[in-house]
Amino acid sequence: MKKSHPVRRAVLAGAATVSGIVLLLSLKPASDPGSASAAGGAVPPAAEAPQGGRGVGTGTVTGDAADTQYGPVQVRLTVSGGKVTRAEAVQAPKGGQSDQVTADAVPKLNQAAVTAGTADIDAVSGATYTSAGYQQSLQSALDKAAAAGSAGEGSGGSGGGGSGEAAGEGSGGAGQGTQVLTGDVTQTQYGPVQVRVTVSGGKITNAETLQAPKGGRSDQVTADAVPKLNQAAVTAGTADIDAVSGATYTSAGYQQSLQSALDKAGG
Repeated sequence: MKKSHPVRRAVLAGAATVSGIVLLLSLKPASDPGSASAAGGAVPPAAEAPQGGRGVGTGTVTGDAADTQYGPVQVRLTVSGGKVTRAEAVQAPKGGQSDQVTADAVPKLNQAAVTAGTADIDAVSGATYTSAGYQQSLQSALDKAAAAGSAGEGSGGSGGGGSGEAAGEGSGGAGQGTQVLTGDVTQTQYGPVQVRVTVSGGKITNAETLQAPKGGRSDQVTADAVPKLNQAAVTAGTADIDAVSGATYTSAGYQQSLQSALDKAGG
């Protein structure tokens, strides 16, 4: 009977060792700091964060034109579900060497804008001015998208259930709340024309010209015509306004860009 004691102790020691190893193995995954990220738990929020704060909804928004040493740059974004799904440069430097620079840089900048979802993108080598102008116009577009998203949430939240949702959608067409809308750039024989309007309660409360023909005789024509066109837009509340005498091309471009802005409001 005494000889069985060492055997019993060996068996008990072996069982204790196995239990300890099993316990250690079962605890290791929970203590591994890299296991959550490796499994993908923390990665999706980090990837979506840059785009998530840029407003809600779906639509197209055009940034303000940014003047550069080689010409204006203007960016238009398509936003869906609060994310940038497409970016395009509706204006970029052109003529001479600028044609090649633009052809090389703009596609890269467009892709970078979609990937980043913000204006914090790298400049394209050899296109410093174009890149800076692109970033400036891109930020302007993102700000407008964020503002539109906030306005939509605010108008939607004022109602209850289905009526609140309808009010949110109606903010574009029926003019609920206040919106600042930038029309597309219209090219005329004497230069581009672009209009921005403020719409409140479904009415145009302010109109301004972001771009108009300039240089030489155009300076005088623009100085005379633009204030009249802006006032006419506010008074009429539509793009059906009379052309200013002596500024036929500028007036036509103004009306076209104004209509584009109103279309974005659903008007």
